[in-house]
Amino acid sequence: MRTNNEIMNILDDLKSKQNLSISEIARRTGMAKSAVSRYFNRTREFPLNRVNDFAKAFHIEPDYLLNIDNSQSPKHKTVMIPILGEIACGDPITAEENIEGYLEEPEDSLPSGTVFYLVAKGHSMEPTIPNGSNVLIREQPEVEDDEIAAVLVNSDTEATLKRVKHQGNMIMLMPDNKDYSPIIITSDNPVRILGKAIRYTTNL
Repeated sequence: MRTNNEIMNILDDLKSKQNLSISEIARRTGMAKSAVSRYFNRTREFPLNRVNDFAKAFHIEPDYLLNIDNSQSPKHKTVMIPILGEIACGDPITAEENIEGYLEEPEDSLPSGTVFYLVAKGHSMEPTIPNGSNVLIREQPEVEDDEIAAVLVNSDTEATLKRVKHQGNMIMLMPDNKDYSPIIITSDNPVRILGKAIRYTTNL
């Protein structure tokens, strides 16, 4: 499959040959002009989940844009899972503005429901989750005690990974690393649970 730069080089060439403006591309794809502009300026990754919209806008086949050879069908169907960065308040979790990139996964290896990746930052969940790991999250508003969740605390825009414990009217976000302190959640500092951690992967 083509890299982000290769995809955008093709779209740049088609944009020039077809004399299309950013506004027209945005209209054809049903996307915000600002978002389309960021893709062409290379300040945001091309949204692989919208490849069909871009292919239709430029009158090409999606497989051509991605450089997929259908003569060699994969044994397992794969899907692109978004990697989230900062999460804008009020946005759906997987809104395009929150997505920093994608990871390709076999569809049959994923749990049901909406899933996304977060990058573990820091050492608070070691040794369970190493710093820098890609953690697969299944979107859900609640988790059971002792399950690891991705949560937003107060007005933070970056999710944290912690083990959840309920104590009366309080929620405690517990690190697995004993060098870190729990975060105590009350009505004064509400928390938004984004989902449950399913597994993680690391890059060698």
